[in-house]
Amino acid sequence: MEDIDLNNLPKHIAVIMDGNGRWAKSKGAMRIFGHHHGIAAVRETVEACAEMGVGFLTLYTFSTENWGRPKAEVDGIMSLLVKTIGDEVPTLHKNNVRLKCIGDLNMLPNKAKNEMLEGIEKTKNNTGLVLSLALSYSGKWDIVQAIKQIAAKVKSDELKIEDINEQMFNGFLSTFPDPDVDFLIRTGGDHRISNYLLWQSAYAELLFLDDVFWPDFRKKHLIEAVKTYQQRERRFGKTGEQIKTIK
Repeated sequence: MEDIDLNNLPKHIAVIMDGNGRWAKSKGAMRIFGHHHGIAAVRETVEACAEMGVGFLTLYTFSTENWGRPKAEVDGIMSLLVKTIGDEVPTLHKNNVRLKCIGDLNMLPNKAKNEMLEGIEKTKNNTGLVLSLALSYSGKWDIVQAIKQIAAKVKSDELKIEDINEQMFNGFLSTFPDPDVDFLIRTGGDHRISNYLLWQSAYAELLFLDDVFWPDFRKKHLIEAVKTYQQRERRFGKTGEQIKTIK
């Protein structure tokens, strides 16, 4: 941790927590076994972000496409979600972490939805790390739901088409008012972003970990990842010389 430049931290880290099922299969266990063991990785990631001073952490917990998985696995994940939120919210609250959720909560079973809403309500006034769980979420869904809201306001004459710009569009995304993603990490070896925070990650730095499944991810992995981030030059379409001049 002492090698981290605290003046050059990503404000918003997003994580695709991949590899739970393959980790479990490698051990001769059912896929849900991997999801259970992924909780420790979530806990250590949250703690590391809070200790470093990262402001926003968003975890890809369950995508809209995941509803197509075998029913037994989906049911197991939903039950695990209910138990985990109930177990972890007191600690999050104690550590000044604010819990949020992005995605179509109406798709969740009532028990999972209510547990999530209770955790959000309990931690809503906390001022530390903002932890967002992407549940029943996809980047395309997020963009479409924003467009629908904007279209409705144009139809009702609350907005004019010429008023629509990137800044205004941001205000209708489920992540608002969180900043765009600076750093996106994916475990499990796949090199894709899988419909995750498509708009918000337009200029994110990407890191794909080929040899780490999510249940094995720990603080040391996040610290090494942040070191990698700090070695990169973020140009946002400008030249390296321009960036150096600005600095």
